[in-house]
Amino acid sequence: MKRLLVALALVLSACSAGGQDGPTTITFWDNNGGPGRTPIYEELIKRFEAANPNIKVEYVGIPSSSVQQKYDTAIAGGSTPDVGGVTTSYLAHLVGQDALEPLDERLESGPLKGKLLPGLLETVRQTAMDGKLYAAPASGNLDVIWYRSDLFAEQKIAVPDTWDQLVDAAAKLTKPADNKYGFTIRGGAGSVFQLLAEAYSYSGVDKFYDGGKSTVSDPRNAELVSKIAGIYKKSTPEADVNNNYTQMVAQFTGGTVAMMHHNLGSTADVMKALGAQKVSAMPLPKGPSGKRTVVPNPTDGFAVFKGSKNPDASWKFVEFLTSAESNGYWNEKVGQIPANTDVRGAEWIQKNPAVKMALGVLEDPATMLVPAPVYLPEYSSITKTDTEPLYQKVLLGQMSAQQFLDELAAKLTTAQQEWEKRK
Repeated sequence: MKRLLVALALVLSACSAGGQDGPTTITFWDNNGGPGRTPIYEELIKRFEAANPNIKVEYVGIPSSSVQQKYDTAIAGGSTPDVGGVTTSYLAHLVGQDALEPLDERLESGPLKGKLLPGLLETVRQTAMDGKLYAAPASGNLDVIWYRSDLFAEQKIAVPDTWDQLVDAAAKLTKPADNKYGFTIRGGAGSVFQLLAEAYSYSGVDKFYDGGKSTVSDPRNAELVSKIAGIYKKSTPEADVNNNYTQMVAQFTGGTVAMMHHNLGSTADVMKALGAQKVSAMPLPKGPSGKRTVVPNPTDGFAVFKGSKNPDASWKFVEFLTSAESNGYWNEKVGQIPANTDVRGAEWIQKNPAVKMALGVLEDPATMLVPAPVYLPEYSSITKTDTEPLYQKVLLGQMSAQQFLDELAAKLTTAQQEWEKRK
């Protein structure tokens, strides 16, 4: 009997450790699955499993347009993945549902301590009411102006450093008879986030809220919106009022426009279409203040879900993905800013002027980061559903820039005050 009990105990011990049942299996959801990113993760998972034969990773690629809904459904049904790709644009929503593990202690006690860009860590912490780290940042982004360096050189136009210089350059590069325009405006889906980045880069206002009140309506922000509206149909195509990302990029890569505001996420598209000899990137210009103010893009990272039955194995996978080698491999393929600071001196960064420039901006102590309040549950609906149609009215001359920003600021102020009460 005694021998039987000992044998049973050994069997149970082996099962609990995963010995009898084989490797521990964790599920990973890619929050932007598709032909561009899936092969990168497949390679990284292959490397991870080779280095950790006791852990198997099941990959699930989910389109970015539906991932938040998928997470919500999984949380409600108690069927979340072990590890999920997330961005700060909806991280607060997941944290609010008590779905994620805080990662502070794991980060501080492991090899990643002191290895992740402080600015990206801060943008992640700011999304949570308690200031904890609920995702390990992996990839940063930066708004840039993509410009046709060949056209600037041909016409002997200096690369703009200020918004006034950009407006002047756009006018010089415009030839409507030849269907050539100096700039393209994103007037449709996704327009307001880009517009706010432009407004704060011009105004130099260094915080999104002052005493709980939104600074969006600052008259200096309105000056920039008026400048952009002023060049619509003059230095830009008329169709810009309805431009979404795809249409805007098509105009730029197709040769219709000479400058486009987007971010590093379009690196692959513009380089494939035009090549490094014809296109370059510059940071958003400065305004009269001369200060460099940046509204950070949402930060990409990886979260461990509370529903995971294997949190240690899940963290080990996150730790691997954000290690210098993996993080460098990932960001080199997608053309974005690596979170791991050990990647800073990599050869590929020296050969990628856009990423090198972006890193320089983010690491410059003089750069002021003005994070948008993406932690607000209403932020997306306010800046998209409520406000994008109003921006189109500004472009069409049916609403003033100040009135537009006043309405946006009032909604953002109310949302912030309600958030503070809940906090």
